[in-house]
Amino acid sequence: MDSKIWLSPPHMSGKEQQYINKAFQSNWIAPLGPNVDGFENDLKKYLGDSSYVTALSSGTAALHLALILIGVTKNDEVICQSKTFSASVNPIVYQGALPIFVDSEPITWNLCPEQLEIAIKDRIKKGKKPKAIIAVHLYGMPYKVEEISSIAQQYNIPIIEDSAEALGSSYKGKKCGTFGDIAILSFNGNKIITTSGGGALISKKKHLNDKALFLATQARDEAIEYLHSEIGYNYRMSNVLAGIGRGQMEVLEKRIEQRRHNFVFYYKTLQYIEDIEFLNEPKHFHSNRWLTTILLPSKEKRNRIAKALNEKNIENRPLWKPMHQQPVFKNYPCYLNGVSDDLFERGLCLPSGSNLTEKERNRVTDVIKNVF
Repeated sequence: MDSKIWLSPPHMSGKEQQYINKAFQSNWIAPLGPNVDGFENDLKKYLGDSSYVTALSSGTAALHLALILIGVTKNDEVICQSKTFSASVNPIVYQGALPIFVDSEPITWNLCPEQLEIAIKDRIKKGKKPKAIIAVHLYGMPYKVEEISSIAQQYNIPIIEDSAEALGSSYKGKKCGTFGDIAILSFNGNKIITTSGGGALISKKKHLNDKALFLATQARDEAIEYLHSEIGYNYRMSNVLAGIGRGQMEVLEKRIEQRRHNFVFYYKTLQYIEDIEFLNEPKHFHSNRWLTTILLPSKEKRNRIAKALNEKNIENRPLWKPMHQQPVFKNYPCYLNGVSDDLFERGLCLPSGSNLTEKERNRVTDVIKNVF
């Protein structure tokens, strides 16, 4: 059998080891230290826009803290994009709050402004104004920033910007991760850069990041003894993993270029097949192309291609199954237009790793062309 082609594997640069070695040599094997400080500064410099960054154990932890910082508590309602991974929603339930699912629009596949406003008006009419909006940059494509921000401002609802898949993406030259009241990043093993496991919380307000840091380190008060007046969490990133992140940041722009090159290759090779659609960048949108995705004319055709790729040892995945279809979330309120259901039926993620070789890309496209 041919060697495995993975969907989105880690891609080390060779620069990570020097930072890891420093952590060992200095005995900083803890959830704090020079690498953590350095990684946060690297991210802050990259994002610009006077952002403050707190490195954490995961993107999910960052979302959880973001909800706490905004004041989401039991029985509050939080609007969340339905077309996403479950980690965007789980922290809402951690807080005892109610997720309200809103469908996507077909241009970016992200939160639909029309459905968002319908949902907000309806929840207010029912006597419960949403406490926050979680907006996702799906597969690295920015959401409709201006439209979503305008609606959020109109109703005075804060945005938590889920940039787990969008480090390096931008809208009108401004980096994703700097649009929301609070934003989060993920450095999971399948992301554009990785710390093995990790995430970050971002805001423009220092006091919010100070509070996030306090909560992420078990909410220990300033005192000689171990004193706690609030519930805290063990959410801080380790100095060793932050060392991996520092090495990865040195090649971030190259990784973005490589991911975007994958998209260009797939597009140029497959665009002549009428049954294949690609997610194109609207004007002013710049995607990191974390994953290259395609749409087929039917679920049957999508499954045929997936089966053919699997038989050749090539990993692929359907697009995220919408949250309103998930058994654990199926009874929560939702505001739908059919877009996310259609995307799930017809969409497929192709291998998109930054270390994908030309030979491997040709293997992928040869299988797809043979199906047609």
